[in-house]
Amino acid sequence: MQSPSQSIEKSVISRIYGRGRGSVFVPNAFLDLGSRGAVDLALFRLLKKGLLRRVDRGVYGYPEKSRLIGELSPSPEVVAKAVARRGAQKLLPSGAYAANLLGLTEQVPAKIEYLTDGPSRRVMIQKLPVVLKQTTPARLATAGRVSGTVAQALRFLRKDQVDETVIEKLRARLSKADKEQLLRDIPLVPAWIGEAFRQVAGQKE
Repeated sequence: MQSPSQSIEKSVISRIYGRGRGSVFVPNAFLDLGSRGAVDLALFRLLKKGLLRRVDRGVYGYPEKSRLIGELSPSPEVVAKAVARRGAQKLLPSGAYAANLLGLTEQVPAKIEYLTDGPSRRVMIQKLPVVLKQTTPARLATAGRVSGTVAQALRFLRKDQVDETVIEKLRARLSKADKEQLLRDIPLVPAWIGEAFRQVAGQKE
């Protein structure tokens, strides 16, 4: 007969397998299975067995495997989202990373940067810094929407660099629904970004 701790460990393993390799977890994801102490013990045992890898404090990964190089680290984006889930934080891509996501720059970002309403922190993944930078609620008003990523990409480029080439790239990149979202969120962004939103959406003043 299984002990309660063994039963929780089995349930944790089942959930991890269900998410698949490359997934990242925080203890909060398992609290419906047992107490925090029991979950921490199960995760510790899985670390010792080599099933999981500790990515950062309180963050665990179920690593992918490559025939050539063995275990692979999880993607920086997946880790950032897992860290945010731990504190139920909002995330908004920022800086060069936001511009790169939208195809506005081919430059490989030197870091993966997100704005968050949680504490600032920095994690190294695949030798790439993943930076969570605390910001104001106003700046996060569009978090989780395409308008938020577009606004942060434009901030990175700066007003004097947002020309017709940038507008055309965004027009081609974004769907009709995305453009409608830009128009709805104009009141939430600075005037010059709102004007860029209008141009991308094809709305005349």
